[in-house]
Amino acid sequence: MSDALRPRQESVTSRVLVVDDHAVVREGLKRMLEASDAGWEIVEAVNAPQALEWVRGGHLDVAVLDISMPGMCGLALLKRVRTLRPQLPVLMLSMHAEELYAVRAFRSGANGYVTKDSAPRELATAIRKVTSGGTYVSEGLAHHLVRGLAAPVPELPHERLSNREWDILRRLAAGDRPTQIAASLHISIKTVSTHKARILARLQLPNTAALIRYAVEHRLGPEESAPARAAV
Repeated sequence: MSDALRPRQESVTSRVLVVDDHAVVREGLKRMLEASDAGWEIVEAVNAPQALEWVRGGHLDVAVLDISMPGMCGLALLKRVRTLRPQLPVLMLSMHAEELYAVRAFRSGANGYVTKDSAPRELATAIRKVTSGGTYVSEGLAHHLVRGLAAPVPELPHERLSNREWDILRRLAAGDRPTQIAASLHISIKTVSTHKARILARLQLPNTAALIRYAVEHRLGPEESAPARAAV
């Protein structure tokens, strides 16, 4: 019997799926959540295909998705989860505290947004909130979101990108070459080139160097603090 289809233990009240490509992150979250509530069973996935197997075949009460993963990004995975299980509560986990990432996550169907630096303190609370039918965002991020609503600013060009274009933009800003992006996303190089051309057109940029500068200026690069590398 597949792990995804195994019956729940009678003592388990909630099954929590944690999706992250870093083993140390998954283990840390698992230990913290199990210590927070003895009734939670934590199951893990290292990538989108494994996560979707759980969503299709296993009983889940909530999913915690890393927003930045190799292959299918967290936002694209969220869209797939919403198609398969529209009512499943989903929390997005990210290194980014900027409201633009949270807004994109909520627009894609997330029930909550937690940053990795605050996860040990907030994740258990967030899970309880979304599984009870609510939404969750940290107090600090909520302040920024409310302030943005009170003083709206014109929509920036990158906010009109699709989730796939957003993902490719961030990978290009990280220095990934089209061949690397194609292999990671399991698409053709031609498809990557088409998306890249559309991104440049929508952002009204002449080349990749200008795209990288735009990403740096708007803090759209990778989650790591290292500066973006030149891409070809």
